[in-house]
Amino acid sequence: MPYKTLLFFCSLFFLMACKSEAQKKSTFKIQKSDAEWKMELTDLEYYVMRKEGTEPAFSSPLDKNYSSGTYVCKGCESPLFLSSHKFNSGSGWPSFDREIKGNVAFSVDYKMGIARTEEQCASCGAHLGHVFNDGPKKTTGKRHCINGIALKFIPKK
Repeated sequence: MPYKTLLFFCSLFFLMACKSEAQKKSTFKIQKSDAEWKMELTDLEYYVMRKEGTEPAFSSPLDKNYSSGTYVCKGCESPLFLSSHKFNSGSGWPSFDREIKGNVAFSVDYKMGIARTEEQCASCGAHLGHVFNDGPKKTTGKRHCINGIALKFIPKK
């Protein structure tokens, strides 16, 4: 591959992989400064939810939680997933076959060198995880692989 072509594709990849904070913040209802998020979240929560990190696999107690209720965003308590749509994927992260429509925003990220569908809270922009097409075929075929640290579980009363 000619050098200029390779340079072009590397530059294009870099531009697609980098989302500016200004672009992200302008699309969400709940707006807080970086300092405000740092005050409200633990270091790991901040890393995952605001810097698009990933918690260690099998570290979240919500991975094996199968009680009835709703999973909400830890940053703003917006309802994101219902317990009735949760399944054990064996991946080490809480997994759901669908989101609560309208409460999860989707974008494409290229951080792993391939296009992946990132999920964010549609209200505050917290990074939740990614959605893949290897979920239960008898339902949606989707696996929403979510960082448990970005969620809070509200039991059904």
